[in-house]
Amino acid sequence: MKQNNQPIGIFDSGVGGLSVWKELVSSLPNESVIYYADSANCPYGPKNKETIISLASKMVDFLIGKNCKIIIVACNTATAAAIDFLRSRYPLPFIGMEPAVKPAALDSKTKSIAVLATEGTFNGKLYIDTSKKYAKDVELNIKVGDKLVDIVEKGLINDPTTEHHLAALVKPLIDKNIDHLVLGCTHYPFLIEKLEKVLPSNVKIIDPAPAVINQTKKILEQFDLLDKQDDKPSYKFYYSGNAIVLKDILKNITDLNYSIEEDY
Repeated sequence: MKQNNQPIGIFDSGVGGLSVWKELVSSLPNESVIYYADSANCPYGPKNKETIISLASKMVDFLIGKNCKIIIVACNTATAAAIDFLRSRYPLPFIGMEPAVKPAALDSKTKSIAVLATEGTFNGKLYIDTSKKYAKDVELNIKVGDKLVDIVEKGLINDPTTEHHLAALVKPLIDKNIDHLVLGCTHYPFLIEKLEKVLPSNVKIIDPAPAVINQTKKILEQFDLLDKQDDKPSYKFYYSGNAIVLKDILKNITDLNYSIEEDY
């Protein structure tokens, strides 16, 4: 198989990276994709750096074993903890997640923005450096998305308590007169509809997936790795733990053909 025709690999601590997968298959419809959901070890947010590096390395080894030509780390926490290690250890390109602080700061009218993310993301060098560089002229409010990953992973998005939980979570941010809410975890875009109900209409929610896929396309072009064949792409999903939510979300976000297999 020519390298151009090899699949793109994506991994996440669970189903959150499906928000990135959806953007990828829409923007790059020729590309085959292999996705790994590590739901058995989710959430990654509270885990230490060494544990996350170990988990990420296992998934990268798995994806490389499936001949992936590039890997998207579709998890902000794993990006913060492990991407430097992965880039130093493996020869193929890696694309990471980064909270979209820059566009929010530049576009803000109230000069007050917020980032919703996990502890691991806020403690990561990438977030800290980005915030220092681009958020100097705005008030940057941060909030750990307590229980939000669990809500998505357990299929509780439409549970009656979820909207109440989100309302309580974002109230301190609303009180700071924010006009942008940056989603710093790939699970959170699945809560956008609920967030829109509890946020003022002037607050713009920023999903980082489009920017990540734009960067993926640039790297594929740079290394001449774009799949230019007209063959039908394949989409394969592997998981650890339970696949119920993975299957439910896929049913809701795509009509494309795909296969799902348990890894271990």
